[in-house]
Amino acid sequence: MTNYDSIQRLRHGLIVSCQAPADSPLHEPMVIAAMAQASVNNGALGVRIDTPNHINAVRQRLTVPIIGLWKQVLPEYEVYITPQFHHADAVAKAGADIIAIDATTRNRPDGETMVEIIARIHQELDKPVMADVDTIEAAIAACAAGADIVGTTLFGYTASTKHLCPPGWDLLTQMVKQLDIPVICEGGVSSPQMARQALDLGAYAVVVGTAITGIDSLVRGYVGELGVRS
Repeated sequence: MTNYDSIQRLRHGLIVSCQAPADSPLHEPMVIAAMAQASVNNGALGVRIDTPNHINAVRQRLTVPIIGLWKQVLPEYEVYITPQFHHADAVAKAGADIIAIDATTRNRPDGETMVEIIARIHQELDKPVMADVDTIEAAIAACAAGADIVGTTLFGYTASTKHLCPPGWDLLTQMVKQLDIPVICEGGVSSPQMARQALDLGAYAVVVGTAITGIDSLVRGYVGELGVRS
């Protein structure tokens, strides 16, 4: 298959985000790879993986499309999902089929524009780009900049949307209506019924993370509700 065929393979399916906090015992390449393998064994069409080491571990076990990213906290910048081209390069070399980038309208490091980083990923890495956005304005800009797919990933996680709670059904609906590229629903999908709703609203595919693989967060939620004291 060509690199761009990986998008077609995700159509109308579940993509499982297999990630864990850096201080979690789950933050081990072999554990992440096992999560990914279990997800695919049970019907997921693709996975979304953070960091080159984890992507490489997953690539060794799976042939399904990997949406790869590298979260980086950079001084003075709010963008953190694959913020610079060299991060995208490392993600591609680790085995990702699709490169996810922060495609909000926030300032990028080194003065590199979204148009420039997408063009470099296409030309130098020959990989499609998933644009993670927070608003319809950012989605439209990402589409115009050449993104191949766009996701609602950052809805509720930026300064302009922090008062909103994912999933962004209204944002998803607007994106499906106004964009001519595939739209991925990601963020806040916490049940099979919600995933179905996303497809019914026109999503190309659905990414689910915490509700499936977020053991740390899920257990904290239960413990907090029960008032358990260790």
